[in-house]
Amino acid sequence: MDYDLSALPQRLFGPDTAQPGYLAARWLFLRGLGLIFFSAFYSLAFQIRGLIGPRGILPAQNYLAELARVAGTERFWIAPSVFWWSASGRVLLVVCIFGMLASLLLALNISPRGMLVICLIAFLSFISTARDFASYQSDGMLLEAGFISLFLAPAGLRPRLGISDPPSCASRFLLIWLVFRIYFESGVAKMLGHDPEWRNFTAMDQYYQNGPLPTWIAWYGHHLPHVFHAATAVLTLVLELVLIFAVFLPRRFRILLFFLITPWQIGIILSSNYAFLNYLVLVLGFLLLDDRFLALVSPSGLRAPLASKSSGITSTQTEPHPGWKAGLRLSVQGFFLTWIFYATSVLLISMFTREVPLPTLPVRVLEPFRIANDFGLFAVMTRDRFEIEFQGSRDGQSWAAYPFRYKPQDLKAPPRIYAPYQPRFDWNLWFASLGSWRENTFVLQVEQRLLTAEPDVLALFAGNPFPGEPPRQVRAVLWQYWFTDWKDKREQGLWWRRQQIGLYAPTIEREPDGKLDIVEWPEGPSPTFPGP
Repeated sequence: MDYDLSALPQRLFGPDTAQPGYLAARWLFLRGLGLIFFSAFYSLAFQIRGLIGPRGILPAQNYLAELARVAGTERFWIAPSVFWWSASGRVLLVVCIFGMLASLLLALNISPRGMLVICLIAFLSFISTARDFASYQSDGMLLEAGFISLFLAPAGLRPRLGISDPPSCASRFLLIWLVFRIYFESGVAKMLGHDPEWRNFTAMDQYYQNGPLPTWIAWYGHHLPHVFHAATAVLTLVLELVLIFAVFLPRRFRILLFFLITPWQIGIILSSNYAFLNYLVLVLGFLLLDDRFLALVSPSGLRAPLASKSSGITSTQTEPHPGWKAGLRLSVQGFFLTWIFYATSVLLISMFTREVPLPTLPVRVLEPFRIANDFGLFAVMTRDRFEIEFQGSRDGQSWAAYPFRYKPQDLKAPPRIYAPYQPRFDWNLWFASLGSWRENTFVLQVEQRLLTAEPDVLALFAGNPFPGEPPRQVRAVLWQYWFTDWKDKREQGLWWRRQQIGLYAPTIEREPDGKLDIVEWPEGPSPTFPGP
């Protein structure tokens, strides 16, 4: 049978008119994506000045100035950001507000392509300049999903279902490919990481207790019997390494997979606060469902449009030789989606071998934009829970702790559920607690900002124990935390117990002349001491 190769670009990157179609799935996914972008910008609006503002922990303007000095014109490629124009506190906040407005309009299905462009530019601007506070896999996941969605979304100001502009096969496939890679690469990382806890099926025994910011449900999950934890560890590996291949199978298997991964993600959301990560994986799952299935479960007002959508497709979309505008769109979509597929395939292959038999330059070129990523969630499990606490003192003897908004600290306060809100400061402190202060020098920056009572940094905390005058000394103390048992919770109302380990970072003192001095080291002296 002859096959017309000239028609292949149109089949892959042109509108897919095959039945049953994915108009409703696309509609649901893009509404969810808009809400996820909103959650990202909403959380940034309350933190961005304290994180990367001019008097924040890691000022963006200092980073950009240094990058301009050493990189020249290449700096715009290394850090693509609108903050090159200005990184003042006002501009940072305005970009967050624009991001929130655009994401809300995306959720309302108003000019989805245009709103996606604004969301991507605003979010990438932050990710490119936030350094330690933008090193999470979820950030790349959102940028990749958002960029591919530019080619999935329908055109127009109010496209509704976009009956006249169905998604292309390639755009939907790459989002399904993203789902596959999130699961499969995480499973591969668990096996290649040689963590004995996954091989012994004990990985979940301490999971609920030791995650970054567990919920109150995690306390109860932690106390379930080992047989439950072993079973969930086995199911995790089976899902990530075997069952996830169902995304490439016929519709019946894809629908079954949807009903497996959806409650799975809901369970993770309820027991953990992984920001918008699990919400994004959850809404990506909608793309496994086609219109024939969704018509069965949709409101009656939506069933008729879904049933008659094929009659709304104009003949111009199925022409073998589209006009120059459609041809240009086809070429642009084909170029970028092929590039992303190539780059992500190389990254997947590189997990199995260091000698990748393919050019890697296309992968490196995309790195600053975070739209082609690799994943490896929970490759190595955290065996203990440590927490960093900042304390201040006016006399060097009596110390008062700065209260956190989201991290465990009050032993009687139940851990809350607040995802998809992402407290990046609290998150980073959990990661920092697993290493040394020399690897996480932003902790010293926090100490310095507290000594000068910087309002934007103080706003990252739940309160200020030194409201009148800043303390003379600030230190970072390391604690180890555990969930309490049933007896302590019932009799004393305690959710946590903890034990102080010692100093995490040097104790810093503010001299009368305003200079800063280190008065105590957690271990041997180090020449590393960042400036303000």
